Amino acid sequence: METRLDRYQGARETKLNQLRELIDKSENIVFLGGAGVSTASGIPDFRSGEGIFNQESGLKYRAVDVVSHSFFVEHPEEFYDFYRRKLCYPDAKPNKAHKALARLERQGKLKAIITQNIDNLHQLGGSHNTIELHGSVYRNYCVQCNKKYKLDDILATDGIPHCTRCGGIIRPDVTLYEENLDHSKVDAAIKALKKCDLLIIGGTSLSVYPAATFVQFIKHGNIVIINKSSTYLDLQAKLTIHDAIGEVLDEVVPKRRTKAQIEAAKQLRIKEEKARIRAEQRLAKKKAADSTK
Repeated sequence: METRLDRYQGARETKLNQLRELIDKSENIVFLGGAGVSTASGIPDFRSGEGIFNQESGLKYRAVDVVSHSFFVEHPEEFYDFYRRKLCYPDAKPNKAHKALARLERQGKLKAIITQNIDNLHQLGGSHNTIELHGSVYRNYCVQCNKKYKLDDILATDGIPHCTRCGGIIRPDVTLYEENLDHSKVDAAIKALKKCDLLIIGGTSLSVYPAATFVQFIKHGNIVIINKSSTYLDLQAKLTIHDAIGEVLDEVVPKRRTKAQIEAAKQLRIKEEKARIRAEQRLAKKKAADSTK
């Protein structure tokens, strides 16, 4: 919870230590991230003062209108002009946040990354369990025959890209405004959230739905917010840190797992296995008792 403590020297280190402790005690962490995760990689966010929605679009239309389904259908040439200039960053590299999350996954603690980003940087940073809510610019397909295309195929063309097989328009596999999210991705995100023992939310203002409502699936209080600006959840979270997500994660996620952490994880797995066996034994006894009635 954000308090006046933030105003005093030493408050940041106190909060980092609290986060370290939460991570150390957790074995099923989920990370929910937004555009702020990738800004250190040179990719602008959308809603900050320097964000894409507050920049000149280079067109006679507002940027927020360009990234809509109706605009793509009605003005595909202008859409692709904006798309190539403002949404595609093929030279971007994973930053400290992406690398720290990959470390946390390798250490067996981070079970899923739920990202609203479309830049593929989590995967490039080494993460494998990534749920891309809004798709990826690295996947594209023909709207008529569904032939798949890479980002390089789109960037190698001018104007509207057309399918080499049937001549149909190619579109990016990203969710635009006015479109529904892939239900399988939402279901996977909710499933991961329900299982987690710690939710870390970072680099997002929590103003985009449905991701902004995902916290409702958390039945415990272990929620951490790491974001430069405030969110509507700041006062409800167990811990809120107003700082750059990459700097924070790089400091709190160890470069390698300690022997104590490995042993603690081993003991936790043994405990869980014993609990599972006991539950199965109780169920078997109940079924046996019921069958004799």
